[in-house]
Amino acid sequence: MEETAIAGNYGLGIRSDCKITLSPGVGNGLEIEVVSKVKALFGKQIENLVKEILAFYEINQAKVLVEDAGALSFVIAARLEAAIREIIDTEKEYLLPMHPAADYETGRDRNRISRLYLPGNSPALMINAGIHKPDGIILDLEDSVAPEKKYEARFIVRNALRSLDFYGVERMVRINQLPLGLDDLDFVIPHKPHLIILPKCESAEQIHQVNEHINLLKIKYSIKREIWLMPIIESALGVIKAWEIASAAASIVSMAIGVEDYTADIGTQRSADGIESLFACSQVINACRAAGIQPNDSVFSDVSDNEGLIANILRSKKLGFDGMGCIHPRQIKTIHEFYAPDKAEIEKAKRIYIAFYEAKLKGLGVIAVGSKMVDLPVVKRAVRTLEVAVKAGKLSPNWKEEENV
Repeated sequence: MEETAIAGNYGLGIRSDCKITLSPGVGNGLEIEVVSKVKALFGKQIENLVKEILAFYEINQAKVLVEDAGALSFVIAARLEAAIREIIDTEKEYLLPMHPAADYETGRDRNRISRLYLPGNSPALMINAGIHKPDGIILDLEDSVAPEKKYEARFIVRNALRSLDFYGVERMVRINQLPLGLDDLDFVIPHKPHLIILPKCESAEQIHQVNEHINLLKIKYSIKREIWLMPIIESALGVIKAWEIASAAASIVSMAIGVEDYTADIGTQRSADGIESLFACSQVINACRAAGIQPNDSVFSDVSDNEGLIANILRSKKLGFDGMGCIHPRQIKTIHEFYAPDKAEIEKAKRIYIAFYEAKLKGLGVIAVGSKMVDLPVVKRAVRTLEVAVKAGKLSPNWKEEENV
């Protein structure tokens, strides 16, 4: 065996990553060279990890060059395994221990106001992403990963799910457009993601394909927890079939729109006022509300324009979206602040909640706020409004006691 495989990234501007060059069957035994600024401190540790992984794959003769730019063990392991499996036909997986902080579940009605996209082949952006406290972190295998890097990105995303503490954030993975995305599921489903994002969704059949594959993997790995779905509508056909998609499965908890791809599909460009996507956004929102799931807006791509972001959020919220994607941590605080309910919304929600509470105490089945009758879905929305307000710091966590509720 004289093939050479290369995985990873190394060079100017690269950090928390490494490049592995592997030549199995070459040299005398194992010849491991580590190039690193921290070799004196961590060189032996890196070498031992490489030896352990090679032994796991029963490789006892090889030349390995590790060009390290501060990579953590989960990155080194992912890069080396990707290189090995490019050459060797095996389904064996070298799995690092699961971080204890990775073992938590998320609910159907969890707030998903902000979701932060992280390129799946850029581990440096993943390591401390949870401290920014978005509602969801998306480990992205689709548009942010170059086609030639998609295979090795799967190993990084898998190892990140196992090794990193995301501080209670909902762990999301955006797979590739089908059919490639089905292979992505094999890498991520066994490792406790909470939600799978399906891009460029255009039919209920695609939802069924993903769900069937997930269910087979859940049986194979004895997974009991729920794995939620969020399809993204990104084409004219997807918009027309929005209701069909939104109502395709009980596991769907949210649906998003991807405005950049949608506008390209209809032959126009995204504008500041969003007039060209108004119909599509309204279709998606109505489909979500009819299906009882959360409508989620697209990203705002100019990370330096905070005023533009605020204007976009206010328009998005007025249309009926519950939240949006973001591509930089600095956008998270603004998204939470301006999607959060304003004073009038909070006061209205409090009145609805108090009326519900008092009606319940009296054993009444009918709830009235002023001259209007209120049904249970409205009460649930009021409760969610109050929860968001508390999280955003716009309402005291002890407001019930303060209002003598």
